[in-house]
Amino acid sequence: MSGSGPSLAARVQRWQRRAGRHDLPWQRTRDPYRVWLSEVMLQQTQVVTVIAYYERFLARFPDVHALAAAPLDDVLALWSGLGYYSRARNLHRCAQVVVAEHGGRFPGSAAALSALPGIGRSTAAAIAAFCFGERVAILDGNVKRVLARALGFGGDLSVAAAERELWAAAQALLPERDIDIYTQGLMDLGATLCTTRDPKCPRCPLRTTCVAQREGRPLAYPVRTRRARRGTRRHALLWLVQGGRWWLVQRPGRGVWAGLWSLAEFESAEALETASARWPGRGERLPLIEHALTHFDWTLEPVRWTLPPRARLPEVLAVDGGAWFEPAAALALGLPAPVRRMLQSAVENADSGAAQGPMTTFLSRR
Repeated sequence: MSGSGPSLAARVQRWQRRAGRHDLPWQRTRDPYRVWLSEVMLQQTQVVTVIAYYERFLARFPDVHALAAAPLDDVLALWSGLGYYSRARNLHRCAQVVVAEHGGRFPGSAAALSALPGIGRSTAAAIAAFCFGERVAILDGNVKRVLARALGFGGDLSVAAAERELWAAAQALLPERDIDIYTQGLMDLGATLCTTRDPKCPRCPLRTTCVAQREGRPLAYPVRTRRARRGTRRHALLWLVQGGRWWLVQRPGRGVWAGLWSLAEFESAEALETASARWPGRGERLPLIEHALTHFDWTLEPVRWTLPPRARLPEVLAVDGGAWFEPAAALALGLPAPVRRMLQSAVENADSGAAQGPMTTFLSRR
């Protein structure tokens, strides 16, 4: 591993001052609450997507006290569509701990911050560097990529020992001053020039000493040999309608879409058809939903079933965690993004009088 040189930090800082990003809403503050919120939102999500969520979130929860006092359902509702919902649950829990145990003030060191719920080592370091000037390294996905290429780091980052080695290298490269500018510079390099698939090496401030550039193979870094195998799943969703209301269920606290409100889920379309064999009313198959999650691709087969006005709720659905909602109230809940899009589209089509797309009646009884 070589190619860093003592001036790596200085070159990153000079580039950041001249060409880095300076207009992102969370860059104009040293408020730990706002920096923390942006760091959590930016985990596995692109900046262009995060900005609107960030601004809406601050409008509803302007400080950590407001977030801590809010119902989790309200937090999940604002998070809906941003994905990786465990981030929202951890965000809410962390805010409550900061208020209850720290008087509403975030601790001032990376070590203390990393003890809070949902704050990992890199996020804690970012908050500490940006808000408190602590000389501490971050190692998010962008920074790993920049440093691995610049240093020619050949360790397999799917192995914990190799990641610890890169952490040590990152710490050794820290400048004595302006740690916030350096940290932002590494983030911006990874986000704008040293990208995953299309690095802009000729424009990079590290190009003259970058090992990956000298070798002519930047895409070879960072090294990861263990990659999760993608799976597939297929389930049916029941959109139960009665008198203009929708039956929604709150999903368990663990697993996919944990804690969100959604449509009742069945193991398969056949299982739903069997369960509904004696139900009154009629059912319609709706277009398939293809949804990609981190480790698997999910095919969902939605069926809209309309119950007659006085019909009782089917016994299989009469379980804890379900409730009837008017459409406006349902859409104000924390809903999974593909479910929200389907329900929202139905409301918009109904308001405009437009057709709702292809449907096939698969069962009908009186």
